[in-house]
This record gives sequence, C-alpha cells and structure tokens, in this order.
Amino acid sequence: MKNEHTCPTRCSVGGRKRSLSSLLVGLALSALVQNAGAQGMNVEVVGQIGGECYAVQVVGNYAYIGEGWNLTILDVSNPSQPVPRGRVLLPDVVRGVFVSGGLAYVADSGSGLQIIDVSNPTAPRLRGSCDTPGYTRGVHVIGGLAYVADGERWVGGMLVGTFEIIDVSNPAAPQLRGSCDTRSNAWSVYVAGGRAYVADWNRGLLIIDVSDPSSPAPRGSYLTPGYATGVYVTGGLAYVADSGSGLQIIDVSNPASPTLRGSWSTGTAAGVYVKGGLAYLSDGDSGLMIVDVSNPSSPQLRGSYNTRGPAIGVYVTGGTAYVAEGESYSSCSGLAIINVSNPSSPQLRGYYDTAHSAADVYLTGGMAYVAGYRGGLGIIDVSNPSLPQLRGSYYTPGDAWSVYATGGLAYLADGSSGLQIIDVSNPSTPTLRGSCDTPGYANGVYVTGGLAYLTSGYSGLMIINVSNPSAPQLRGSYDTPGDATGVYVTGGLAYVADGSGLVIINVSDPSSPTLRGSYLTPGWATEVYVTGGLAYLADSSAGFKIIDVSNPSSPALRGSYLTQGTACGVYVTGGLAYVAEGNYTDWRGLQILDVSNPSSPQLRGSYNTPANACGVYVTGGLSYVADWDRGLWILRYRGPGMSPVAPSNLTATAVSTSHISLSWRDNSTYETGYRIERKMGLTGSWKQIATVGANVTTCRDAGLYPNMGYYYRVRAYNSAGNSPYSNEAFARTINPTAARRAWPLYE
Repeated sequence: MKNEHTCPTRCSVGGRKRSLSSLLVGLALSALVQNAGAQGMNVEVVGQIGGECYAVQVVGNYAYIGEGWNLTILDVSNPSQPVPRGRVLLPDVVRGVFVSGGLAYVADSGSGLQIIDVSNPTAPRLRGSCDTPGYTRGVHVIGGLAYVADGERWVGGMLVGTFEIIDVSNPAAPQLRGSCDTRSNAWSVYVAGGRAYVADWNRGLLIIDVSDPSSPAPRGSYLTPGYATGVYVTGGLAYVADSGSGLQIIDVSNPASPTLRGSWSTGTAAGVYVKGGLAYLSDGDSGLMIVDVSNPSSPQLRGSYNTRGPAIGVYVTGGTAYVAEGESYSSCSGLAIINVSNPSSPQLRGYYDTAHSAADVYLTGGMAYVAGYRGGLGIIDVSNPSLPQLRGSYYTPGDAWSVYATGGLAYLADGSSGLQIIDVSNPSTPTLRGSCDTPGYANGVYVTGGLAYLTSGYSGLMIINVSNPSAPQLRGSYDTPGDATGVYVTGGLAYVADGSGLVIINVSDPSSPTLRGSYLTPGWATEVYVTGGLAYLADSSAGFKIIDVSNPSSPALRGSYLTQGTACGVYVTGGLAYVAEGNYTDWRGLQILDVSNPSSPQLRGSYNTPANACGVYVTGGLSYVADWDRGLWILRYRGPGMSPVAPSNLTATAVSTSHISLSWRDNSTYETGYRIERKMGLTGSWKQIATVGANVTTCRDAGLYPNMGYYYRVRAYNSAGNSPYSNEAFARTINPTAARRAWPLYE
C-alpha cells in the first residue's frame, strides 16, 4: 500500500517499493551518471567499457567519443597514444556529440539529448537531459539552442523523423522551443545562417528555416539518389554523405530551390567534414576517403585510408582526422587517428580500441581477460574499476567463446579453431604460444594440473595436455550425449553442462575418461560452477538449478530458481550465486541469489544490462559481467550491512507558484529512508530540507518563492551510512503573471 506522512517542512510524501536471447547468437577516473543505474536492485555500476564508436568531436587536446553507452574523453595530446581521462555512462548508445563551452551535448539514441559537464575532463557529470519522441542521432549547438535530428518514428505505417530545437541556455533544465516533422528518418543536422540542414535518409537533404526557433519551417529539399546520413555546410554548398551513392555537393544559395553542383561515387558514405577545399568522407566499407572539392563541379579523390572497422563519423583539426569506427562482428570498433597533412598519403597516427564484444570473462592480477567472440581476446586493466582501460588484444582465427587465464597464459575456446593459447605476460603485446585443433565447436574451457578441459559442442569433452603450451596434445576425450558448452573440474571429476543436463565424468585417468553420473534438466544447460558438494547450473529458459553431487554417481536436485531471463553463466561465492542472463524478453543482465539454503534460493539483487549477459566472474566484492556487444560491466552488490545503492531518475516538476513535486527511483531494499536536499539557483548552497521513510519515492516541496529556480538531489541512508547522491533535478515555480495570462477565468 502507499506510504504517506507529513515531514517537518510540510513535505508530503508517497510511494511504493518497486519490485523489481537462443542463447546469445539466437537471441576510464570517471563519473558514472547515477540515472544510468536505474535498472537494478541493490546493485550499482562501478565501471563499464566497450561498445561501438559512432561519434567523435575534438576540442583542444581532448577527443570526445561515443563508446557504446559511454561518452569517453580521450587525451590526444600525444596522438600516437590516446589515453582515456573520463567516462560517463548514459542511458543509451551515443550516436552524436557536440562540445561547446565546457559542455558536451550528446545525441543518445532512444534517450534523446543528454547534456554533460566536461569542464573537468577527469570527472564529467550529467547536467541535464531532454527526451525526444524518436531515436536521436545528430545534434548541433549554437547560440544557446540545440538542434536535434530525431528519427525512427512510425506514423500511419510510415517512417518519419522530427527536427527539434531545444533551449539549453539553462543546461540543467533544457526546454523544447520548436519542432517540425521531416519527410523521412532524420539522421544528422548542421546549422548555419539561420537555417538547419538535415540529412533525411531516403528523402535526401531537407532545409529548414530556424530564424524563429519556436516555429521552424521547411524551406526546400533535394532528393539524393541514396540515403543521406551526414551533412556539412560551408560557402553556400551542402556536402552530403549519401550512403549508396557517395558524396553529393548541393548548391543551397537559394534554399527554396537547391541544385546539384557535383558528386563523387563511393559505397557506404556515413559522415563528412569539409576543410581547406577537401571533403573528408567516412565510408563504412572503405574507411576514410579524402576528396578534393576545390572545384565542386568536379570532385576528385586525393587519398584514402582503409580503417580497421567500418568508418562512421569523422572530425578534422590541425592536420589530423579522427575517425569513429562502428562495430561489426567481423572487425573492430574504436577511434582511428590519421595524419592527413599530406592528403595524398594519409598515415595512421594512433588508435583507441573500444573493446567491443564480450562473451566470457576471467579475472587475475588486476586484469580482465575477455573472450570477445569474433573480436578474439581483449585484455582490460581493471586496477581502477571505475575507469577500465584496454591494455591489449589478440584476434583469434575462430570465435572466442570462453577464456581461462593462469601462469601468464590465456586459454581460449575458439569455436571451430579449437584451443588457442595466448602468452599474456606482456598484456600490451599478447602473442600466440600454441594451439590445438579439436573436433566439434569449442565453447568452454577449464585449466588445471597441466591439462585444459575443452567442451566441444556435440563432440563432447576434450582433454588436452598443455604442460608444453607451445605444443599442446590431445590426451583423451569423452563424447557426451548432448551439446557440451561449459565445464568445471575438481577432485578428479569434470562437471559438464551438456545441453540437456549435467554430465559428471571421471578424469582421474585423462587418457580414458569415464562416466560417473548425470542429471537431466528441463532447460538447456550452458554453464556450471561446483563447490561444497553442489553443482550450480545455468539452465537457460528453465533458470537456475542446484544439484547435490556429493554422490557423483547419483546426483539429485536440491533447489531451483526461475530467473527472469535466459540463464547463461554462473559464479558462486560467499553464499551467493551470480547468474548472467540473456533474454528473449525485456530482462537481461545479472541476478544475485542467496543460496545459503540450497533448497530455497532467494533473490537479493539484480541489474538489467543493455545487451545479453553471458558470463560473470566475481572477485574483490565486484562482479564482472560479459555483456555481449555492450562490452564489460563492473557491478557492486550492496547487501545487508552495507550502505544502500543511490536512488536514480530524480525529476522535479513545478505544480504551482509555491510547490514543486519530486519523484525518484528506489534501487535498494536495505535503506532506512531518504534525505532530500535543495539549493536555490546555480550559486546557492545545498541544504537538507526533508527526510522520508523507506520505500518512499515522491516528495512535495512547499512554501517556495514564485518564479524561482530550485535544484534538488536525494540520497538513501541506513545504519551503515549514506548512498551516493542521485542525479540533480531542476524546476522553476510557476510565474503568477504568466499563470493569470494563461487562465483569465481566475482574474
């Protein structure tokens, strides 16, 4: 039921505690924005790394790039060695970025416009946000206004976009000033001379008069032959990156009647930047193309550089081109820094890899070793878990599904390429030590006693002698009845997650393994962890199973828990089972179960990651979750006896000339209550104005001045201490004069 009471400041409160894919294929010191953690219970985000790179802008010695759900700030003062200085986790994938006046304006896919204070690059923080109706890809800021390209809305069976003008003069409280529909899927925007030029997908270039921001109006358009995705305007010409046709140069001196001046053909043009008579074109298939446009009627190729991944975004300054490479499963993702001082012969200066896919993870010695599917092996320094940094990578010939690291070596189950052994003694330059081709499809690995135990799908379990890593040799094998995908070895027994259940194999004689016992499960067993005479099994859609294996010949079910998604990975420590889940539905991520009573596991915490969590490793109080194409997530569980997780999604709404209503999301079950703080204006001092009880998620602040701006923040508390603060929220009480004009009936 609703909890209500009145606090000493006449702040009435109310709220309720919020309760809370085929597997995977079928299916940097920084501030982490608190409202990005609005997807969990008793779990907070500590750090994250990985994801596609779609956007880049450079200001001074810093490059601001999209890295999956992060805005990452790179120090590029030495272009050959870009170094991450700060990272902000946002609610969705970063598709566009514009930096001005110490603020970064981010086009954040389904979460609209996010405004980040980057005045201190090592500690960026969220200042404000404004949701949009569609999928935000592009943003341009000038004169206190943000011009936003927002697409992918279906109206009457048609795909349409929206062009929006947002007043950002107060970054904490951006407000919509005006908008108009575009004819197709608005992709990017450039603003100059009182006009906005929108790359509008299959409807080409749209020109909008923005001289009156409250009433933007289309002035003209030009239908390009391909799909317009990028635009840059200078000297009365619009240069359009037109996927499928290349570069289109359009004369916009008469905006009501734009005409084609010239074109240059390439394949999948995605972005464009024009400087000094040259157009720098990012091409998904061909990398960076440099086109001489000094004669717009006859553009000519001057030079090119074939990037490692698909080139999506480009920014040029000081003889250097910064190219954002989006992710694909067959290549990499990151930022390429290219010397273009000689346009005929561009040269790579440096590279920042955004460490994309993560199928499995293993921790040792302050390093996270990530099996990255077609991205091979990634080595991530997590000594500072709030700013994980990629140290090195190695591309394997197959599909890296699972990893085990020990003794300066990483052992990879590499799909059709069997076992790959990588020397990681120098994490910056990993090298191949040896390999062993095996039958089947390698997807799980465990190493102990000089032997590697490899699960090979329908070929069962392979036992490989790795005492000489340069020349591994097959010692024995056991053909399990199902699809072997995960393995744990202890006490002379190999416990195999075998699709239809658990298979227990005696491996005391590696050359002649024999069956000891098995247990048939209702789901599809994918991973197993064994400790204390119990086997903990991730059983896909059937959830989590605990099997008593104290008598290996006769395993028996002890307990089970039906997880919300598809259980893919499991790690057990300290009486808790950490279950990684993919999904067919909306739930995926990490669930934390109390297994102190194996017969009745209980949910204690959860976090909903953006992709499909498929592997988890726990050490030092942190959970490292491999989240498929959204990289590595580092999470902290805050249970009984610990300070609570911060509240999130704080909003403030003016309801009268003297009242502001607050609401937030409760992310903990262990708080005693919440402390609400307020300050007046940007330069005011924070003061606590109220406390409310556990499970309460709203507050009404009364007795305020009319037409005055107030900032708020909230934190949870219990006997162990305070949580971090929520995001800040801003609202201005209603102006009584404006209210009388709007409602003449009350005059």
